[in-house]
Amino acid sequence: MKHLVYICSFILISLQINAQSDTLKLTGAYIQLDSNSLNYGVIKKDSNGKRIITFKNTGDKPLIITDCNGSCGCTVPTCPTKSILPGNQGIITINYDTKRLGSFNKTVKIKSNAINHIAYIKVSGTVKQ
Repeated sequence: MKHLVYICSFILISLQINAQSDTLKLTGAYIQLDSNSLNYGVIKKDSNGKRIITFKNTGDKPLIITDCNGSCGCTVPTCPTKSILPGNQGIITINYDTKRLGSFNKTVKIKSNAINHIAYIKVSGTVKQ
């Protein structure tokens, strides 16, 4: 009989723990990039260096981007200044200076109030004459 009481108690406690873990969900904004890399491929000198990356706020609170910068002055991102509501999309424009010849590997860093506070986009390519 004691074993039966222990088994029943164990089952009830397990069910209660599982029910509680289902209700524990992270809340807040969450930035989900469509891609975390941007490859220009081979492009000509002085060609258009503007590209776009889209993202979505998959969280349940408004997303606010607090800082958006490139790893050097040759890679200039522009991020939204208004908050992105849950379920909505936004656009990050990245402009690479195509006057610089050669291969490049840069990073764009996006800081926000999201649960995943910092997102990175790797930017690469080659500028030829």
